[in-house]
Amino acid sequence: MARFLRSIALFVLALGLIGVIGMGALFVFSGGQPVDFVQKAFIRLSLSSRQDELSRAISSDTTPVRFTVNPGDTPPVIARSLVDQGLIADAGLFVDYVRLYDFDRQLQAGTYFLSRALTIPDIAAALTDARSTQFAFRILEGWRMEEIAAAIDDSPYFPFSGADFLAAVGPGAAVDPVFAQQVGLPPGSSLEGFLYPDTYQLPAEVTPGWLRDFLTETFMERVGPQIPVDATAQGFNLYQIVTLAAIVEREAIHADEQPLIAGVYRNRLVAGMRLEADPTVQYPLGAPGSWWPRITAADYSGVFSPYNTYLNDGLPPGPIASPGITAIQAVVYPATSDYYYFRADCRSDGYHDFARTFQEHLANGC
Repeated sequence: MARFLRSIALFVLALGLIGVIGMGALFVFSGGQPVDFVQKAFIRLSLSSRQDELSRAISSDTTPVRFTVNPGDTPPVIARSLVDQGLIADAGLFVDYVRLYDFDRQLQAGTYFLSRALTIPDIAAALTDARSTQFAFRILEGWRMEEIAAAIDDSPYFPFSGADFLAAVGPGAAVDPVFAQQVGLPPGSSLEGFLYPDTYQLPAEVTPGWLRDFLTETFMERVGPQIPVDATAQGFNLYQIVTLAAIVEREAIHADEQPLIAGVYRNRLVAGMRLEADPTVQYPLGAPGSWWPRITAADYSGVFSPYNTYLNDGLPPGPIASPGITAIQAVVYPATSDYYYFRADCRSDGYHDFARTFQEHLANGC
């Protein structure tokens, strides 16, 4: 009997030693950190009965919500902020989920765009993905500054208003002197025309000044080094090129027609003829909700503005919109022709009919 009891004791002692050695090995291989297997087992058991809550968003509202994780924020702090902003209902459930799946070690500081239509797993994944800290913003070719400002106001992502943006790009705004010199920007002018149109991924922390500088830097990158050289050789600076390119952008619906339209305007300038471009009449008439209004024949002589190229010689005082690179290239490298007139064709396909004389131009009418 004593021998049997001694065997049992030795067996238990051996199991204990194996357990101690095993735990020690796990401690070593876990980088010296206590192993939380037991804690995770309890969390897993708890969450197994709450799968419906994990898979259910707080609402169906997909409106973006700006959410900031500060450096050093712990999962409980983040969870409480999520509750306070109405993004989740249960802070403890969020904490348990991120700890079970090790998201707590991957959460990154930054400003994110979440929504109340996201589940807790969705939110946890978003807070570990740097892409969630950016948002897309599109500026269309031919937009004027006010249209960009309106798009900012219509977007739920910007931390500032369209008016704030206009203050940063309007007349008298702070402009990089190097950029001003490169493009020939007259003192006190706005940045109309140089807010390059494209689709951008912007950071959540974007500011009006940052966006202004980013758009003008993008303009210089897209224009490249050769266009300014070639423009100068033709007697133009970039400001003049962009001024004419903005008109071409507004006139041409199809990019493949831009060089021909640009060529007509270049021909008229050389001949000392007025440009007589409709967009230059629309520009001073523009107002919120109708930045490019329909004009009548009476407006050609009735809109008294330095931008009206029916009443004024040469180029208007500055750009009327932001042209894309194809319109800029069209002005610097126009199609060669002996056309001096164009008008919308009668096929309603967005193209134009071109004419050498005013009589031909009239004959092209519908």
